[in-house]
Amino acid sequence: MTRTTTQATIPHPRGTGRARQLWCSLPTEMARRFRPHADPLARRILEEVQRAVPEYAKPLEGEFGKMIVLAIEQAVLSCIDSIEDLASTQDNWAKLFVEVGKRVHHDGGSLNSLQAAYRAGGRAAWRYVAELGQAHRFPAAVLCVGAEAIFAYVEEISAYSVEGYTLAQAMAAGTLERRRRRLFELLLSTPPSSPATLATMAQAAQWAMPEWVTVVALDPRTDQHPPPTPQVAGDVLLDLDGPEPCLLTPYPDRDLRGLEGRLPGWRAAVGPRVRPADAATSLRWARRTLDLVRRGLAGDAPVTHTADHLATHWLLIDRFLLDELSATALAPFAGLTVKQQTRLAETLLSWLEHNGNTPEIAQALRIHPQTVRYRVSQLTELFGDRLANPAKRLEIQMALRAHQLLGTRPPVDGRSQA
Repeated sequence: MTRTTTQATIPHPRGTGRARQLWCSLPTEMARRFRPHADPLARRILEEVQRAVPEYAKPLEGEFGKMIVLAIEQAVLSCIDSIEDLASTQDNWAKLFVEVGKRVHHDGGSLNSLQAAYRAGGRAAWRYVAELGQAHRFPAAVLCVGAEAIFAYVEEISAYSVEGYTLAQAMAAGTLERRRRRLFELLLSTPPSSPATLATMAQAAQWAMPEWVTVVALDPRTDQHPPPTPQVAGDVLLDLDGPEPCLLTPYPDRDLRGLEGRLPGWRAAVGPRVRPADAATSLRWARRTLDLVRRGLAGDAPVTHTADHLATHWLLIDRFLLDELSATALAPFAGLTVKQQTRLAETLLSWLEHNGNTPEIAQALRIHPQTVRYRVSQLTELFGDRLANPAKRLEIQMALRAHQLLGTRPPVDGRSQA
């Protein structure tokens, strides 16, 4: 009995993949109409793959070429067979396309190119099916299900090949330690690796992919060379041999408590907590925080957290922008002597930080309140209405605070001076 498009998707007894369910829900008449077109459709897909993906533009020769051609042919037949619910030589989709991924890795091919080839093939298949379906006057609803089935199939076989590729990659790595090192590299790569690649590599490395990670940048203290290996859990990923040592914890809440006691001989900077795919971002900010520590701008604790110094990072993120801001916000200082600039800049920053409270300013600067009043009078004359404008006051305070952190002074003739 011919199936209709109005019935619900039927789970297939030999598999629960979304693509197979969609194929099985189509009218069997489609299979009879499309089967004579299996070879032309396969050729169309191959032509589109070679046109769209430079890596496959050359003649497909050897074992790799044979496997690609076979995979396309069998994919077409498997989809048609699934419409009629027939067993086919490719009833187990996973096996062939896992092998395709392994072969691509073995031959030094690119996983990105293989995935691009799948997408190009899916587009070519849909165009061919749409043209033929319209010629045979298949209902639009049927063609829509066909399109969904094609792209669901492309997604499934692409995932199988990613698995095969990364498993081959892991096998080539050899030991579990080397697999974990490779996983660490993938987690910290820029641009980030795909979630499928990370998941498969994590499986090969016997490392449970967490929801959150944190990267910690490490710096050996000068009194111990080389420092002892950090005392961390077995699932913490470590790189102590590279030029910029670091570690990645899959459980920040567990590993960051009491971290100081587990890092003898090391100075550490903790990056922000992020999703695994953003581990490189956590590392970047951890290293920037470590740089602040080295420059004396974030204390010198055994462990420094990026989250405690976000404002400092923001103020110092771009020296050009700071100089541009200073040239505008602190322009009234430009005509003063160096001594006057330094004295009045110090007073102005304290005035802003203490909301104009003269006794507090005097105590902070260790000067007489009357001196504070005199200097504030000078500042009022220099800056005028700017000190009454909240936005201008913020810009002035930002510029002065940044110069205080850097140990530089406000601009003379338009640019900051060391």
